[in-house]
Amino acid sequence: MTPSRTTSGNMVFTTAVMEGRPSLTERSVMTGCPWHDVKAKLREVGLRPTRQRMALGWMLFGKGDRHITAEMLYEEATKAKVPVSLATVYNTLHQFTDVGLLRQVAVDGSKTYFDTNSTPHHHFFVEDENLLLDIPGNDVLVGAAPVPPEGYEIARIDVVVRLRRKSR
Repeated sequence: MTPSRTTSGNMVFTTAVMEGRPSLTERSVMTGCPWHDVKAKLREVGLRPTRQRMALGWMLFGKGDRHITAEMLYEEATKAKVPVSLATVYNTLHQFTDVGLLRQVAVDGSKTYFDTNSTPHHHFFVEDENLLLDIPGNDVLVGAAPVPPEGYEIARIDVVVRLRRKSR
C-alpha cells in the first residue's frame, strides 16, 4: 500500500507499489514521517512491517506528536480507504505500545488514548472536549513515590490533570 494525497487533501492508500515503498512522485507529496522511516522504525523494534502496520504507522507517525484513540485511527483509516478492522487497529496500537513506539494514556475507565510522544511527560485532559494535551516533562513535580509491594517496581508515573472551562 502506498499513501498519497488527493486534491482535497485526503490520504488514500493504494497497492500500486507492492514492495511497500512509494514512488518518487508520491514521496514528494508526503509530509511528516517518510514511508521508509516507518518501515525502519518497525524493524528496529522487531515488528514485521506488514501492509497494515505500515499504513497505520504512517498515519500515526506522519503527523508529528498526537493523541489518538483506536476509534479515531479507525475512522481515519476508513476515510483513507485502508482495509483494516477496528480489532486490527486495537491490536496494532497495543503492539506499538508494547515495543515502546506509543504510550497508552487512560483518562477514565472507558477512554484510552495512544500518544506518539513516548518521552516522559504528563497530560491535561479537557473534559468537555475529550482533548488530551501534553504538559512538558519539567512542569509537573511528583513528590515521593510510594514503595511498591515486594517483587514489583514502578514502571512509570502518569499524571493527568483534568480541565474544564471556567463558568462565567
